[in-house]
Amino acid sequence: MNPKMIWSNLAVSDLDRTTDFYTALGFKSNGRSDDLTSFLFGQHNFVIHFFLKDILQEAMKGEMTDTSKSNEIIFTIAAESTQQADEWAKEVEAAGGKLISQPEAFGSGYYGFVFADPDGHRFNVFHM
Repeated sequence: MNPKMIWSNLAVSDLDRTTDFYTALGFKSNGRSDDLTSFLFGQHNFVIHFFLKDILQEAMKGEMTDTSKSNEIIFTIAAESTQQADEWAKEVEAAGGKLISQPEAFGSGYYGFVFADPDGHRFNVFHM
């Protein structure tokens, strides 16, 4: 398999809240429609589409994960320094996200934290 592109589709309950959250964190919008809001992540512009849950559930032909009870996937975002990770933790909380773990050193030379967006999608902020 040699796909032309890969992106992610996640379910959300409120497009305005999701748009406000990722905009507040400084991610670049990739467009908005009645069914989704989309953002670009990282230097290579990885696309994450955030679809209204009922739209995505119908397209996936099955139930969606309840992110308040289980993890569906965790994305990792690379920080350039421990200071940047600390700043991002504050930005996440100010934007309405939930810190699952506080910024901390772990392992040998690793630093970071885990957060959830307003719909419970988890991200690992990581510096090494």
